[in-house]
Amino acid sequence: MKKRLLVVDDDPINRLLVSKCLANDPTLEVVTTDTGADVLKRLNGGELFDWLLVDWNMPEMTGYELICQLRAQPKFADLRIMMLTAQTSLEDVKQALGAGANEYLMKPFTKDMLLQKLLLLGMD
Repeated sequence: MKKRLLVVDDDPINRLLVSKCLANDPTLEVVTTDTGADVLKRLNGGELFDWLLVDWNMPEMTGYELICQLRAQPKFADLRIMMLTAQTSLEDVKQALGAGANEYLMKPFTKDMLLQKLLLLGMD
């Protein structure tokens, strides 16, 4: 059974980049969306994902706000979340991890960097 990864980014190029980086992994299904609201709708509707990769800067709901909303619900306590963002200050990293992100990857990133972080998230 394939593991499912949901990429949440309002920039279609970033979603495509992550999808291309992971396209050759036969054990992984990559799904993309452009809003935090869609993530909440999918998850609360019963759709299952093993990991979320979340951009910080999105309109309507930031990735930080999305993580806070997810972590406020006990049923999402085990969902593995990586913040994937151009926010690079130490304070941003601390804030995201404090909100419940499991990992943090700064843009721009390489395929190897992405794969290494996913391994840390438990992709094996």
